[in-house]
Amino acid sequence: MRDRSRPPGIGAVIGWTALSVIAPGAAHLRAGWRRTGLVLLSLYAALLLALLWVGLTSDLGSLAGQLLASSWLTGVTVASLALGVAWFALVVHSFMVLNPGTLPAAGQAVAGTVAGVLAVAVLLPFGFVGQYAAVSQTAIEGVFSAPAATLPAGREQDPWAGRSRVNILLLGGDADDHRPGVRTDSINVASVDVRTGNTVLFSLPRNLENVRFVPGSPMARRFPNGFRLPAGPGGGREDLLFAVWEYADAHPEIFGGRKGQGARVLIDTVGYTLGLKIDWYALVNMWGFARLIDALGGVTITVPHDVVFGKYNEGVVKAGRRKLGGADAMWFARSRTYSDDFSRMGRQRCVLGAILQQADPATVLARFNQVALATRELIRTDIPRPMLEHLVPLALKVKGARVTSVQFVPPLINTGYPDWARIRTVTAKAVRASTAAAPAAASAGTPSATPAVTPSASAPVKTTAKPTAGPADPSAPKGITDGCG
Repeated sequence: MRDRSRPPGIGAVIGWTALSVIAPGAAHLRAGWRRTGLVLLSLYAALLLALLWVGLTSDLGSLAGQLLASSWLTGVTVASLALGVAWFALVVHSFMVLNPGTLPAAGQAVAGTVAGVLAVAVLLPFGFVGQYAAVSQTAIEGVFSAPAATLPAGREQDPWAGRSRVNILLLGGDADDHRPGVRTDSINVASVDVRTGNTVLFSLPRNLENVRFVPGSPMARRFPNGFRLPAGPGGGREDLLFAVWEYADAHPEIFGGRKGQGARVLIDTVGYTLGLKIDWYALVNMWGFARLIDALGGVTITVPHDVVFGKYNEGVVKAGRRKLGGADAMWFARSRTYSDDFSRMGRQRCVLGAILQQADPATVLARFNQVALATRELIRTDIPRPMLEHLVPLALKVKGARVTSVQFVPPLINTGYPDWARIRTVTAKAVRASTAAAPAAASAGTPSATPAVTPSASAPVKTTAKPTAGPADPSAPKGITDGCG
């Protein structure tokens, strides 16, 4: 039953309308709509308690993964828009039940303007959430297009099928308008402990020669003594590791006429080289990667010395601690002018490490649309969409875990005559060390159980004992940003 007491003045109308934004039903109680006010406040309290319960009882990483499911994103989009419209209408109705028509004309204009602004302000956050969800769904569907049928049986209960680690091949595509095919300019494998998030990044040089293929495979039958082709007109070679994908794609006759076998061949070849089972690959367009860096607002890197780039050496990335845009960051990572593939691999590792450290959730959220668009243009992968639910919480673990790297460059290996057994031995040792090590956050200040692993950041330590392993050991895993300034 409505209260017929004296209507409120302009200050009260504005104040109670504003209060209804954060306490729906308050204005209705003031206007005498007690039953409506109590119902609204009760529903609002129940909603807050439900959100609090979810926040306290849920694994936020798992929740974030679940929210990337197509059905959840659709639900979030619809629910956020519906809630936004409902809250907008609630604010307007709260204003109307306060009987603003009894105010003087000037008061009505002021109060109506304030109420309109409040109603729009309430609608905007819900609109942003709905838009973020819709953009996320579009971007994810554009990148993760592998069919759900590729998931091994049993992964519904255990996404990792009983395995302790997941291995993902990370490739940087060196595309060029003047040549066909996919050439993998950057070749890395991220081996992640699914329990702790501890990660080892294995980097293989693009110029690895005499590449061996999986025994019994079509490529092994074609090249029983390793990947070897006649030298090109200028003496350049197209039979190095970076050309495996392109060669397999260009020669479907090797595979009985089946086309598009490059990705599968490279996955199997890299896995065989390291002695690891590769689960999936992600191919990054290098200049798409530059757009991602720009979307993040740049990346801060220590450039140890001037890095010259360009066909005629017309560009330079100046030395010093600097925030680089996408183009300069890519030239820093890719330039071979006055350099070699091995120092370039080190610069690429520094760029990856800087992005891993600096792409915090607040930055990604603030630049969400740009990041989503850049990501959609950036990645080609065979990771099935349903695995995102499990990979997202794993990625959040990696963010706070111990990340080390092993680069198979001289003097560890000779790229012209690789010691394949040594590569597999070093890989297995690094994986064992990563599995045994505690997560970085949990082991701060505690000596590592495996002296071959060096933390990604630590103060110099003086010792009189002769070290058994350390940075001088080329096979020792190093922090991903070690040596990056």
